[in-house]
Amino acid sequence: MIELKNIDKYIESRFQRIFLLKGIHLSIQEGEFLTLMGPSGAGKSTLLNILGLLDEEYAGDYFFGGNNIRQMKEKERTSLHKSEFGYIFQAYHLIDELTVYENIETPLLYRKVSSAERKSIIADLLDRFNMVAKKDLFPAQLSGGQQQLVGIARAIAGKPRILLADEPTGNLHSAQAKEIMEVFKELHAEGTTIIQATHARENADYGTRLIQLLDGRIESDEAISN
Repeated sequence: MIELKNIDKYIESRFQRIFLLKGIHLSIQEGEFLTLMGPSGAGKSTLLNILGLLDEEYAGDYFFGGNNIRQMKEKERTSLHKSEFGYIFQAYHLIDELTVYENIETPLLYRKVSSAERKSIIADLLDRFNMVAKKDLFPAQLSGGQQQLVGIARAIAGKPRILLADEPTGNLHSAQAKEIMEVFKELHAEGTTIIQATHARENADYGTRLIQLLDGRIESDEAISN
């Protein structure tokens, strides 16, 4: 599904190149639940951003479904980005001025989903995450865990094949974090490919594969037996 070949990411300082990622080779199959771990500065978020087509400033080759991202037109890359990927962030990234309902609706508007279908999709998601009673509230009126659930609902509204999560439980207490990870477990069981970056080993144990990063390199790549 995804293959990275010899990916380097660096910034130019006055006297040298500082590598954020160095020599990354990585294959990800559809249906995997992959975790990126490592200390701060190891390259987790940088790699996640490249995988999610949020960062195109790197050296090396990225293949999606056998097609080289580099050889795609910008319109094709944008379409791929919108249709195949869902994103969940540690800081939630909800729109403060929009209600829960409207936040979830946003990606569906971008995809020009019909009004009737939007209502049906959002109703199902609100029900799934027990948020029906909160649909008209604004993000500031929700707890951190509730905001993250809205973020997940928004990310999966368009039924992406791949869900990318950057420290999805970093701002939550343990009970909320467990609730979020159980949602990920359900989504994975339904066939969603999940790639998460986390510091928490207990989160990694929900997945099928663990990649340890250190100083921008892959230190280890192992299967997780659940």
